[in-house]
Amino acid sequence: MKKTLLIVLAFVFASSSFAQDLKFGHVNMQEIVYLMDEMDSARVTLEKYNKDIQDMYNEMVAEFEKKYTEYQQMAANWSPAVLQSKQQDLQSLELRLQEYQQSAQIDMQNKQQEILAPIQLKANEAVQKVGRANGLIYIFDISMGTIPFINESLSMDVTAEVKAALNISPDKKLPVAQGM
Repeated sequence: MKKTLLIVLAFVFASSSFAQDLKFGHVNMQEIVYLMDEMDSARVTLEKYNKDIQDMYNEMVAEFEKKYTEYQQMAANWSPAVLQSKQQDLQSLELRLQEYQQSAQIDMQNKQQEILAPIQLKANEAVQKVGRANGLIYIFDISMGTIPFINESLSMDVTAEVKAALNISPDKKLPVAQGM
């Protein structure tokens, strides 16, 4: 009985000693990625891509509106065959608009993924490098709000070190949201 108790006590003391040596960290990945220099050019590229998509959509809407206005003004004067043809044309344009919206949304998501993937990879590599350098077991991403509690005295905030590893100026800050 004494042997079992001694083994249990030895295990408890070893475990508590081991637990005190565990080092954890946390980082705000959203801030890191947003402030990376590569994000500036990514934003410009995505804005241009989105503008091109929006311009094409606006052209299609203008074509639809023109034909719809013509339809409203001339419908009383057209024969049933012409009227049916114009209705089908409008329905076809409306369907094309819906299909374009759906495909444009998918294209935009794919473009974002294509452009952001290497940026996120670079940020992840920097976090791993900082984690290894500091002997950390885990680094938690606190930007998504999925970690309800972090004891800041037991977890190392590595955000500044990751920024330094990525050559992000300490002066570069996230934009402040405008109040209403």
